[in-house]
Amino acid sequence: MFHLIKSYLSFILKAKNEHGVHSPFVFDLVCKCFYDLTKYPEYDALDEYRTSLLNNHTTIDVTDFDTDSQAIKSNTREIAAIAKNAGISRKRAQLLFRLVRYFQPKEILEVGTSLGLATSALALGNTRGKIISLATCPNTQNQCQLHLQKFNINRVNYITTEFSSFLNSIDFTTSTFDFIYFHSNHSKKATLEYFDTLLPTITNETIWIFEDIHRAQEKEEAWQIIKNHPKVTVSIDTYQWGLIFFRKEQNKEHFYIKTEQNLSSKFFKKIRI
Repeated sequence: MFHLIKSYLSFILKAKNEHGVHSPFVFDLVCKCFYDLTKYPEYDALDEYRTSLLNNHTTIDVTDFDTDSQAIKSNTREIAAIAKNAGISRKRAQLLFRLVRYFQPKEILEVGTSLGLATSALALGNTRGKIISLATCPNTQNQCQLHLQKFNINRVNYITTEFSSFLNSIDFTTSTFDFIYFHSNHSKKATLEYFDTLLPTITNETIWIFEDIHRAQEKEEAWQIIKNHPKVTVSIDTYQWGLIFFRKEQNKEHFYIKTEQNLSSKFFKKIRI
């Protein structure tokens, strides 16, 4: 907790709103997407999806790969508990929806699926986009698929796999991703491996989002390495997320942007908001 508070206070000292942003690209993104106050009807669908999970008290066996040892860990959890503790928050789901709506990516990769709270936001943001959703647990992936189908979200290619194995199998001569969402508790080593492996897929319009970049010291270290990579021209730190862009026409700049999430009075009660 001390690390989280320290990193948050450091972020607040650096963070700005749209008035402190001099890049036209980032200024438009902040004003038209981050701070978009429109009450989109899709928000109701996202809330209904969340409620359906929070009211589901079925238990499933959850298996996952340990990111360091690659050993498989397993335990029994309630679907409602997974949704509450491991799923993306309501505010972040709305922002993720707006980001997809703003950029309209055609090919989306989600690295680390849980029960589909983020997947539903990705899908609703662009109803014509295609999504590849990676998970290591077949039971949570199956629940994700069943719930998304109930909400008529059928454009997701579900793959249960160890992430490194799948990413190393990609044909880089034919595969590009407009939008990649790294949504899992990856270690520093794994995060940097995924980053290096996927670099050949980037285009000038690519956006990558890394979740919980300040959650632990090693995640901050991974984020520092990523945002300083020579191919990354723009990075945005929202505290909860790190966004990177590879726009060749942009001068290299790092931004710290305040959002509704990290200014919430609930932050210190539940810092993952």
